[in-house]
Amino acid sequence: MSAPAQSHTPAPGHDPSTAVSGAVLAGTGVALGAFGAHALKASLSADLLQVFETGVRYQMYHAVALLALSALPAYRDGWRRAPKLLLAGTLVFSLSLYVLALSGVKVLGAVTPIGGVLMLAGWVQVILDLRRRAP
Repeated sequence: MSAPAQSHTPAPGHDPSTAVSGAVLAGTGVALGAFGAHALKASLSADLLQVFETGVRYQMYHAVALLALSALPAYRDGWRRAPKLLLAGTLVFSLSLYVLALSGVKVLGAVTPIGGVLMLAGWVQVILDLRRRAP
């Protein structure tokens, strides 16, 4: 006899989007880090490998940040601006570095600061959100 199916709906007032995004970034960050350390080490110059590793590092920083934010009450009841900005910034920043490292097309480096600005805007929004919630 099989066990009854469990519901995978989030608890009332809880939206797991921030946590899921953080977990996806972390998982893909681990995979990309391993790919860089093993598959790319022999094929990329030291400079381009460092560019790739920078993308992985910032992806992992922001994966952990999204997981931490998902535990805060301010971010449990749905997407807020800060997690969206952090996710978008991480994707633009890290993806542009991955493509730059793999293609060697230097003009892609001009896109990377856009991701950095989005990440900074996300952190400013986190500060504003936390100040707003402070007693």
